[in-house]
Amino acid sequence: SIPLCRAIDTKTDEGRIMTSLRLLPLALALAVAGIAPARAQSLLELYESARGYDAAWQSAKAQYDANLFRAEQARAAVLPSANLGAGLTRSNFESTVPQVDRGITTQSATVSASQPLYRPANFATWEQGKRQVDLAQAQLSAASHDLIVRVSQAYFDVLAAQDTLAFVQAQKTAVAEQLESAKRNFEVGTSTITDSREAQARYDLVTAQEIAAENDLRVKRLALDSLVGKPDVKPNPLALPATVPAPEPADVNAWVQQGEENSPVIRQAKTAVEIAQLETEKAKAGHLPTLDLTASYGTNRNPGGSASVPTSTRSTSTSVGLSFNLPLFAGFATQNRIRETLSLEERAQADLEANRRAVAQAIRSAFFGLVSGQGQVKALEAAEASSLSALDANRLGYQVGVRINIDVLNSQSQLFQTKRDLAAARYNVLVGHLRLRQAAGTLMPEDLARLNALLAK
Repeated sequence: SIPLCRAIDTKTDEGRIMTSLRLLPLALALAVAGIAPARAQSLLELYESARGYDAAWQSAKAQYDANLFRAEQARAAVLPSANLGAGLTRSNFESTVPQVDRGITTQSATVSASQPLYRPANFATWEQGKRQVDLAQAQLSAASHDLIVRVSQAYFDVLAAQDTLAFVQAQKTAVAEQLESAKRNFEVGTSTITDSREAQARYDLVTAQEIAAENDLRVKRLALDSLVGKPDVKPNPLALPATVPAPEPADVNAWVQQGEENSPVIRQAKTAVEIAQLETEKAKAGHLPTLDLTASYGTNRNPGGSASVPTSTRSTSTSVGLSFNLPLFAGFATQNRIRETLSLEERAQADLEANRRAVAQAIRSAFFGLVSGQGQVKALEAAEASSLSALDANRLGYQVGVRINIDVLNSQSQLFQTKRDLAAARYNVLVGHLRLRQAAGTLMPEDLARLNALLAK
């Protein structure tokens, strides 16, 4: 293993420690390499796998297809309808005057058709069917956005867990060497037993953290596996140094405007208002007349004759006409139905306004969270450099006797904690970009491609 942190008790040890600190990125890379297999998988590859496997996405897609067919059913109410009917009966006719006793066979067939000419309720239902298609598209868009974010979150959760484990293992190595150094110094009489016990306590604590980190990585990998439907998935790590992009546009109000125009949540709410308005039109149509064009053709045949005619007979009938119906009174059902739909329409309007406010709030929260995350990344990058300098200073102070062992151990903990926080902050910013676009309704698979370009090949 590469020595990361040792107590400095000779000039040679000091040189080794400085070399170790310079090689810290390499040590972490090797630790991560020990976790990951030879071939890792990109974010886009896992997203495509999730589209074919994720149950929530498949459910949303099936619901979308069902809504399309439901819309076609609504269209049938304004199209012609035709029916074919046929019958065959056998009866026995008896008479004493004149003396008759014979069986009678009757064959009949009828074709009828109807075309609505004026049915306001049917046409409102057809328009509702069209709105149902828009609603289905918005719901599928929301499900697509949700899948992108879930896959990305699970992907970066695994990377964060891998980094955490690598940092804890590196810290464990550093504390172990600090412990050995404290023991050597105690043996030669240059330090007290307190230094050894403090180092031992810190080593035991880091060991417990390592166990927790290993379990967390195992759980995060299982979550990603279950999402994409592949066993033992290993994502590509983030390429370092990572360039965290800024939100574009940089104005939060521009994002809110995009959300008003593109958010699937608002689109669904707007469509619900239109459907409620059409439901009111259907209710008002209860007072209106209906007019249909009807036509029919029928034939009756008695091969063996009828009761009055002993020879074979056949008759046909043809009709074309208009069917008019005017509702006069329905026990106030229509009036109360109108009142009900007006109330439901008012509720849909209130839901739309509530969704607009919720989307605007979500966009602002995501935007400012992203901006804050970027500032946090810069601050943690500076803190990482400062922590490394502080560790160097504490080691030198420990060497000359102005610092004690616990100061070095605390500096080590601070350095590795800063590295963990920095890695997590980078991943949070990357996912934050997706969450901002999800809130605004502009998230696309192409956004995953931009994130994928930041990963190591």
